[in-house]
Amino acid sequence: MGGGLAMALAADYPELIEKIIIVDALPCLAALTNPDFKQQENIDCSIAIHQITALSEEQFFQMQKMTIPQLIQNTEMAETVLNWSVQSNRQTFAEMYCDFSNTDLRKKIATIKCPSLILLESYFKNFKPSIENQYKNLESTNLQYANKGLHFIMYDDKEWYFSQLANFLDNN
Repeated sequence: MGGGLAMALAADYPELIEKIIIVDALPCLAALTNPDFKQQENIDCSIAIHQITALSEEQFFQMQKMTIPQLIQNTEMAETVLNWSVQSNRQTFAEMYCDFSNTDLRKKIATIKCPSLILLESYFKNFKPSIENQYKNLESTNLQYANKGLHFIMYDDKEWYFSQLANFLDNN
């Protein structure tokens, strides 16, 4: 969600942003499975919000516990990530998830003028044509796929991640 926010801010305020680094985010996550996805105006998130906020603490914990292995391979950090998740405000969590599921920045990113580093998890290599199509409107893009790991590539492929950051920040 942070990557989507960074893209939206850089698109809305291109004169204020010097560089952006996007970590494992796409302009339109829904378009990965539905290339014809269309963002809906005034989407009603009330059902999704209710489903998540109605869960007991234990139910929410178990839901997140099942999700974490899909996001991180580093078992030492998995518990930390799980704790962050269960400590988050569930109302905000649900609203952000619903909003992000309905976000399409594919056209909007054309207004971004700053250098952009896009770091994606290794699994996304399987969707290269679709992902590169999503980023086709973003100029000055350095799109890189991690060698290993999942969403939390900063923990799963730490050396590669920091090398990418250092190279981008030093050379742009």
